[in-house]
Amino acid sequence: MLAGAIPVADWGRSPPEKSDIALAMGPLAVASLPLLVTDSLGLFRQQGLNVAVLPAPSGAAAVLRAVLTGAVDVGMGRYDHTIQTQAQGQALRGVVLLNTLPGLILGVRADLADRIKTIADFKGRRIGVALPGGAADVMIGTILQTAGLTVNDVAIVGLGSGDGVLAAVERKIVDLVVDTDPVMTLLERIGKIRVTIDTRTEAGCIAAYGGRYPMLCLYALQSFIDAHPAAIQRLANAGVAGLRYLHSHSSNDLLDAIAPKYRFGDRALAAAVVDKSRAMFSRDGRFDPKALETPLRVIAAFEPKIVPAQIDLARTYTNRFVDAVPPPP
Repeated sequence: MLAGAIPVADWGRSPPEKSDIALAMGPLAVASLPLLVTDSLGLFRQQGLNVAVLPAPSGAAAVLRAVLTGAVDVGMGRYDHTIQTQAQGQALRGVVLLNTLPGLILGVRADLADRIKTIADFKGRRIGVALPGGAADVMIGTILQTAGLTVNDVAIVGLGSGDGVLAAVERKIVDLVVDTDPVMTLLERIGKIRVTIDTRTEAGCIAAYGGRYPMLCLYALQSFIDAHPAAIQRLANAGVAGLRYLHSHSSNDLLDAIAPKYRFGDRALAAAVVDKSRAMFSRDGRFDPKALETPLRVIAAFEPKIVPAQIDLARTYTNRFVDAVPPPP
């Protein structure tokens, strides 16, 4: 149960229990666009919140650590981490869903496209990822299972930032790569890769995971949510307003709105990335209980400590805050 003495109907009208909010986010990527838009437009400030967006360059695992240790109040991180932490006895809960699809893209080096045509052809190949142990590894492992392979049948190579990915493909250090935009659209545009699986689309997500796979969300420890329902409501108000803006404005409008510190790539590349990625973003911040079954199934296949029957998905998220967001004017 969500605690707090403030009635649900008054969460958005009551002063926030805490107005200075520390929010951790991972490396700058198009998947972060809802947060970038929300922050850049001053939507947090409109809700009476002073949100400090703190980068965690080492990825989603660093965001999770920051939230669990209390270094920050809220994280923009992977939804499936709420499942993993529940299995470890910790209460982490998503409050606003940002990405209904992961946005990961698998590409084959263009000069190998005639030799790597099926998943079975991945055997013995080098697959580049930004950060080993992250979401890309999960996607690769899930895809390999469809061909009776495991991650032991390939070599996972950590490439670091987008520049590292680009250099590794150009120098033929890797045979395939799994990453997000903007680097993947750039590689495709210059003819260096051929996209094979694209989870920016529902069809590509189903091909990779066997269902929809919600990814980035705003989450917090249940204890923080219980103690700060008015602040969380205002955070949800701002987040949903950002999602509405994202879906109601052109790519050029979005690029104009984003603060310079958040911009990625040249203007033409950024516009192409936004156009290709728009379908992966939630429209209302709500979690679909049915879609959450896919991350549970996928993560459980790789982590023996996670027993699906012992996980209560209803405790990994709440829609109470997004449901209470006022309608658009």
